[in-house]
Formats: sequence, C-alpha cells, structure tokens
Amino acid sequence: MGSELTASTRSVKLASHGQNPWQVRLRQDGSSSRRVIAEALSQALSTANPQTILRSKVKLRGNILGVATLSLRLSEFRRVLVIGGGKASASMALEIERILDDWITGGSVNIPAYTKPWPESSRIDFNPANHPVPSEEAVRGVRDMLELVGQPSRDDLVICLISGGGSALMPLPFPGLRLSDKQKTTRLLLKSGASIDEINAVRKHLSEIKGGQLAEKLYPAMVVSLIISDVVGDKLESIASGPTVPDDTTYSDAYNVLKRRGLWPRVPKSVRNHIQKGKERRSPETPKEKSWVFKRVHNILIGTNKESCKAATRALAKRGYHALILSTRLQGEAKEAGKVLSSIVSEIRENRHPIAPPAAIIAGGETTVTVRGKGLGGRNQELVLSTALSIRGMPGVVVSSIGTDGIDGPTDAAGAVADGATVERGLKKRLYADAFLRDNNSYPFFKKLNDLVITGPTGTNVNDITIAIIESPRAKT
Repeated sequence: MGSELTASTRSVKLASHGQNPWQVRLRQDGSSSRRVIAEALSQALSTANPQTILRSKVKLRGNILGVATLSLRLSEFRRVLVIGGGKASASMALEIERILDDWITGGSVNIPAYTKPWPESSRIDFNPANHPVPSEEAVRGVRDMLELVGQPSRDDLVICLISGGGSALMPLPFPGLRLSDKQKTTRLLLKSGASIDEINAVRKHLSEIKGGQLAEKLYPAMVVSLIISDVVGDKLESIASGPTVPDDTTYSDAYNVLKRRGLWPRVPKSVRNHIQKGKERRSPETPKEKSWVFKRVHNILIGTNKESCKAATRALAKRGYHALILSTRLQGEAKEAGKVLSSIVSEIRENRHPIAPPAAIIAGGETTVTVRGKGLGGRNQELVLSTALSIRGMPGVVVSSIGTDGIDGPTDAAGAVADGATVERGLKKRLYADAFLRDNNSYPFFKKLNDLVITGPTGTNVNDITIAIIESPRAKT
C-alpha cells in the first residue's frame, strides 16, 4: 500500500479544456512590455496552481507523509479521509489523491458548480455547489463529509483541504437556523459596510462547523488542514471562516456587531434568538485557542499571495528589470489604489526612486469597489482604469491587475491591462475613460479596446496580483 511520490500512476485528472488558465494572454501591439507582463502574470498564476503547491509541499516517502515540519506514519492509521471545500478544492483533492494513492480510504469535497472540466476520481466524491451564495447543495455536501467521517477515532487521519470560497462552499447552519436566515444576515452585514472580521464574528456563531467547530466534530482523529490563503495577511481564522482554527470571537461579539451596525432588529428572529441564547451561555461557544479539540489538529498554510508575487518578481528580474514588491497587503478603494500606483510609476520615471528604470513594481492584496454607478466591472479592472487615467501620455508604462481566481467581479474577466496610450485609444472610439470610471463601468471600456485579461476560472485563489512596468526612456515598448 502507498507509493513513492514520483511513482504513482493512478488516473486522477482535471481534463484539458480550452485555454490554459495559468497562461495569461494580452493583446499584443508590438511592445515587449506587454509580453513581459503577461509572462510575469503567468508565472504568478502557475505558482498558485493548487497541484503545483501540493506537489512541492506534500511529500510521501514509503509510508511517511511529510508536510512542512509534520511527519506522519500512515500505516498507524485505520482510515485516511479527505474532506474540504473552496475554490481550489477540486485541484487540491486530485493532487492529494495522486500523492497518497491507495492510502486514501475515501473522500468528500465541495467544489464550485462552475468547475470545468469535471474532476474524475475513484476515491473522492465531488459535490458541486453555488458560489458565492451558499446553497442547499453545499449544506448536503457538508453533511456527506460528516457522514463519511462517522464516529472518528484516534486511529483516523482526516485531511482537510481549505481554500478561499470555503465559507460559502461549506455551510452548515446551527440547528434551528435556516440557510436563508444566514444568507439574509450576511447580505445585511455586507450592505452595512461591516468589515470581514465583523462578518466572520457573526457567521461563525450561526454555523455548526465554522470557527473551529469542524475540528470539534472530528476529534479525536488526527486532523491535517492544508490551507491556501485568499485573505490579506493570511490570518488562518479568517480563511474559509477557520473551520479547524481556534476562534477568538464570542456570541457577545456577534451581538455587538449587529447592534453597532443597526442590524439587530432587522436580522431574522431565529438569528436574534440564537445569539441571545449564546450570550446567556445556553448555546455552546465556539472552541478557543487552548481547547482540547485542537490537541490533534495541524493547520498548515501552504499557498499565499506572497509566493505568487515572488514568482512574478523572479520572472521580471530574469528579463532584466529592477523588480520590487511594494506590498502583499494592498487594500482600500480600487480607484484610489490606482492613483497611488501611478504616483509611484511617476516617481520611478522622473526621479528613479525607489528603483530605476527599467523597473517593475508588484503588489498583491485585494481592493474593494464602492459601487455608485450602474456599470459592470470588477476591482482589478477598476484599478487599471484609474491607473490608465493617471499614466495618460506616459510612454513605456504598462500596468495590469488580475484576480488569481480568474474572476473579477460579476464578469468573465480576470482583470485588465492598460498603458500610456489607453485613454487616447478610447477617445478615438468615443469611449471616455473618466465617465466609465465614474459609472463603475470598466468592463465594457476594456472589452471594446480588447484589453481585458480572460483566463477563465483558475481553480485557485490567492487574492490579486498587480504589476506595472516602467521602461527606460529609450527602450522600445
């Protein structure tokens, strides 16, 4: 039983289809800059490929499974089970099956319904579910996972595959609450301007598995959670709402969030009753850091935005650019981030600071868009459109920003690309960039210029990658 990592011949696959999602293609205009930026983005995406990540981080030598500093002898376990959910769960599951082969007893994983092509596996069941809105199909998938585990014991090993999107893809409302109650509460929180930490404090206390409660249900099994982060700062408790991670919030925190945001009288009565019971200690609290439920849990972060930014930096440096990662925590309003980015571009062009041309600056993170118009777009497209206005007329400058999941807002694009001539090209087509930006209408602007970046869903998510290239004054761009 078992096999060397390189010897497995098991047929598990995500069959080839259409465009390679790890290969970024941009409209070419004869400039070297666009080719280079496409190569760098492709390298960043390839680094975020869940199968690549697991192949480099998870090793099997005989019957010894190694992940980071953890080493487990698989022959000591009666069952090896695979469960989980998230945008990257399909590829993660296929790769973990390729690595572990016959060691796997069974598996059940929730995946986005848009996953194409359909993953093929003889040991792991794939449960399609809606994203980003939680669905009853996802609830059934979670119940299937728990049924698979059954009554866990100390000689069980449960491998949890956790990635961005897991909050929506792994819902299990607390008894007495309906999924629609959670959905309405979450929508109200989002519209109120609540932070992600505030939203998590509430939804963890409306769930049976979020906020460490999945770990509680799996005890006393050995639990290894392999986690790909879609959270700026990589806080484990925030990724997929931390199903196997200690929760530092309480029912009182959840209550205070709803009161502070003026939502307490507006959320469903069942939600108010449940949180009130929790405040009065008539419902169990989520497990905290020193809880016994985490004694046999190993939460291991295996994929981050930082690694993709580093990969892009290496690709750009090989091309002869002075490459600098500005930040992997880019946040705030997308159009304002675009202005900041363009100000750094100007500083490099005019003052050779903080680096000299030929230069490339890289940023990772996730911005937001406050929608005031009636247009169509996404945060990356809006950031690039804002930047395009500020770099108007600058020769030798190209900027692109993409979501590593291949999905930027409610569009089929991952992001967009622009240069110093973008605004003028738009004017020739009677496209007024400033008006499109005011209307949050970046998608049709870039579509008409053939400057959208379209990869299709990549099956991963490590936030966004933004790259700006500043050529030397005499370079052909």
